[in-house]
Amino acid sequence: MNESVTRRKFLEVSAAGAALASSHLGFPQPSGQAAEAEAKPADDKAEKMFGAVIDCHAHLAYPGAADSDEKDRKLIEAADKLGIDQLCCSTLTPKRPATAEGFQTCNAKVAESMKRFAGRVLGYCYVNPGCGAEALDEVRRCIEDRGFMGVKLYNEYRCTEPVVFPLVELAIELRVPILHHAGHAHHPLPGQPNISDGGHLAELGKRYPEARLICAHVGGGGDWEWTIKALRHADNVFLDTSGSVVDEGIVEMAAEELGVDRLLFGCDMSMTAGVGKIRGARLGAEAKRKILGENMRQLLNMRG
Repeated sequence: MNESVTRRKFLEVSAAGAALASSHLGFPQPSGQAAEAEAKPADDKAEKMFGAVIDCHAHLAYPGAADSDEKDRKLIEAADKLGIDQLCCSTLTPKRPATAEGFQTCNAKVAESMKRFAGRVLGYCYVNPGCGAEALDEVRRCIEDRGFMGVKLYNEYRCTEPVVFPLVELAIELRVPILHHAGHAHHPLPGQPNISDGGHLAELGKRYPEARLICAHVGGGGDWEWTIKALRHADNVFLDTSGSVVDEGIVEMAAEELGVDRLLFGCDMSMTAGVGKIRGARLGAEAKRKILGENMRQLLNMRG
């Protein structure tokens, strides 16, 4: 690569990051250690919702792990250091397909963490669509009684299979988004034979235009260019920017093809990569403000 081009790109990225860091729309200074965060009332963060940074894709540790609580504390500590105000979290079973007992255990852990880290952790209700009525009952209980903000679906079924439709219809009724695991690889994935991709989510979105769907981790689901193109005309499908892949141009292409209003900031536990790809993206401050939190806030506001 030409040295002058490299220098120009470096200066563009550095300037964008500096502008964002110095504004009230981006990443604030660290707000303290996780122990302080645990005791911090929800209102402290709620007062700052305009311009708040929301990670739309995060995970809490499975409760069976010996260091589960410590891992969650470190997640909040990392969010503090990186200026992330809120994390939309789910917990997944170690093995899938999940049983009803398994996803109920996961969601109980999320509910507990929402209290432990009040105002910082928001909950996705994870279920296996194959569990039928038990999955539907769990979603309704988590949303209506526990205050969860959305539904998390993984790879037990492809999202276009009829077994998934009742959950989509319930999410529409409850006015909450669905975050769906997704990826498009050009080689077989023996461990994920039912994985959905952007094309499947576009098809589901066309079937249910009232639904609000989130296609997970464009930077961690294989061919990101294919995924972006597959979602061009799926206006009710959002794309989250998470994943450990930091190829140049991911965020810019997504913004160009889909529009910044359909992009959601996420890390999926690749915290510095998740933050860095937004800070370094060649986009204006207003576009970054929408991606970092405003777009997700609009989805959260669907329930009123």
